[in-house]
Amino acid sequence: MRKIRYLALTSIGLLIFLSACGSTGTTKISLAEVTRSVFYTPMYVAIEEGFFEEEGLEIDLQTTWGGDTTMTTLLSGGADIALVGAETSIYVYAQDSRDYAINFAQLTQTDGTFLVAKEPKPDFEWEDLEGSNFLGQRVGGMPQMVGEYVLKKHDIDPQSDVNLDQSVDFANIPGAFASGDYEYVQLFEPTASVFEREGTGHIVASFGEESGKVPYTGFLAKQSFMDENEEAVTNFTKAIYKAQKWVQENDADKIAEVVAPFFEDTDVELLASSIERYKSQDSFATDPILDEEEWKQLKAIMGEAGELPEDVPYEELVNTKFAEEVINN
Repeated sequence: MRKIRYLALTSIGLLIFLSACGSTGTTKISLAEVTRSVFYTPMYVAIEEGFFEEEGLEIDLQTTWGGDTTMTTLLSGGADIALVGAETSIYVYAQDSRDYAINFAQLTQTDGTFLVAKEPKPDFEWEDLEGSNFLGQRVGGMPQMVGEYVLKKHDIDPQSDVNLDQSVDFANIPGAFASGDYEYVQLFEPTASVFEREGTGHIVASFGEESGKVPYTGFLAKQSFMDENEEAVTNFTKAIYKAQKWVQENDADKIAEVVAPFFEDTDVELLASSIERYKSQDSFATDPILDEEEWKQLKAIMGEAGELPEDVPYEELVNTKFAEEVINN
């Protein structure tokens, strides 16, 4: 009897052991995205095409709506990795944070907003903005800073030449523009195209084309997480790089079909046109490396907006080790 009981216990122990091995074969990553946008198409492709799974990762994606909220979520341990603007890492560093956020993989390399007018402007000129009611973005956020950079490039002072309203929360900007007396706004896709289809607004210019390359959105993690989870960060970067190559190799129609589950209220045809807009202006980064020239452009834009708290060296907040390893291997 004792022998039979021993064999039974051994079998149960073996089952538990095998079950544990199966559960530890996948690493769970909590990922916070700053907003839901077609602008982040390669990330959604990595999820839907199973690239994260191929690298042994299970992604728990949450949308945290806004740079401040996303960075707070990351720093408080509510997320392992954040998809957010690189400027947030500079703000955190300037606050003398002990465990600050590091940029380790880039996703987008241009601004992702479009200038949308309430009325049709077939012959739009930037000088048309002078004296207009302009619904702006969050102070210190990349959309607003790039917007100001572009306006100044066209000799328009955003603080004095337009009636700038920055009182609306990021998530409520589309609704406020549609219902308010604003004449212009910056919008991401697919919202810009949805507004155009509905006649609520009309795309008249691209801030991405006007501002050039900049590390607009990327993946950040706390230094402590990266130190303790090097393999997971490497595998995460691998999955993103696979997706970046996949997006480059496939047309907008096919990409739209893949990412459609993330945009249930938007039809696939409109998604495809939004994706094509971003592809045509090279908004999607072709690899995860954030290079030093892009970092300098980021600081120049922040400086122009008066939002650069200090001149943080590239090597301090950018870690390309994982991206370089993934690309080389």
